[in-house]
Amino acid sequence: MPQEALSHCDAVVIGEVELVIDRLLDDLEQGEMRGTYKSATLHPMKGLSMPRYDLLKKHRYVNKTFVQTSRGCHQGCTFCAEPLMNGLRFRYRPVDEVIHEMENCGARTISINDADFFGTPERPKEVMRALKGRNIQWQAGVTSKLAQDDRMLELAAESGCTLLSIGFESISRSTLTSVHKHVNRPETFAALVEKVHSYGIMVFGLFMYGFDGDDLSVFDDTVKFNRDADYDACAYSTLTPYPGTLTWYEMKKANRIVSFDWTMYDQGHVVYRPAQMSPDELRIGVERAYANFYSTSSIAQRFPLRGKRHRAQWVIYNLFMRRGSATEHIESIAEPTAEPGFAPMPPILPVKREWRAAVLEAAGGPGPHMA
Repeated sequence: MPQEALSHCDAVVIGEVELVIDRLLDDLEQGEMRGTYKSATLHPMKGLSMPRYDLLKKHRYVNKTFVQTSRGCHQGCTFCAEPLMNGLRFRYRPVDEVIHEMENCGARTISINDADFFGTPERPKEVMRALKGRNIQWQAGVTSKLAQDDRMLELAAESGCTLLSIGFESISRSTLTSVHKHVNRPETFAALVEKVHSYGIMVFGLFMYGFDGDDLSVFDDTVKFNRDADYDACAYSTLTPYPGTLTWYEMKKANRIVSFDWTMYDQGHVVYRPAQMSPDELRIGVERAYANFYSTSSIAQRFPLRGKRHRAQWVIYNLFMRRGSATEHIESIAEPTAEPGFAPMPPILPVKREWRAAVLEAAGGPGPHMA
């Protein structure tokens, strides 16, 4: 929502900053800020500068070094802002530039900061072959489909992978279909966790509550499934209708969004009216899910006594998540606010036909926000 942001500042960059930052800084130096800056093209992902890792307050984080190897994601899930920012097609950094950053970032434990590192069959294998023998431990976010590939997992283990974060989202097939997460098949989840474990790699499961198909049973059912399937760690978030996403347009059309206070759009507060429970029941359910999954008995039950998983990292993640879920207690749902006078203007509109048609319908036809 760049026009709203512009009412609070001198300049707003829409989309990726790398191709316009020089122009913006020149204008700033000359005292001639031009309001909105938008690149006409997407960055080719070549020649990206090394981030200033020395500026990071490292004592505040478990994961301290993030390296990006690609941008984009094929999935186009209705609740996700990724396709609006980076598109549905992957763009890749040259492998030698990726390795150079990893070798010179000052850390030997690295998080690969891609939307889906396993997004295509061959590219991640190139990166992982280049990582072999460099004594770097890494983790990455992936989707479930290519995490089933034994050769992919074998290369991951050989190249130093210790953990894969996987967006499972829900254990309901109908819910996943309704949000276009077609790649996920809940009947395969438990076997996938077991397969990843067999390569000595931990599974961090990402789940979301508050979908229209969720009722009050979803919290305990999901946690029971996670414990029985031996997930190493889980994060439970509240569905958040980010402006410009299909979920946003659908909820806006149905007059279900209660709060437009963007500080509440944090995957923790409830900013809309859920379909099958009250907002407070959703908030309490998410808290209960965290408390049950990270209870002392659950941690003891899930501890990896056998196999090659990294036990010290396992303990750090579980204690960090347990502490975080306790200290970030959300006292209430978001307070109602007036609707903003600005429409979302996503930098990129996904090109999938079903996505575009649904957004246009939910938005009431083409308008300036579709430009």
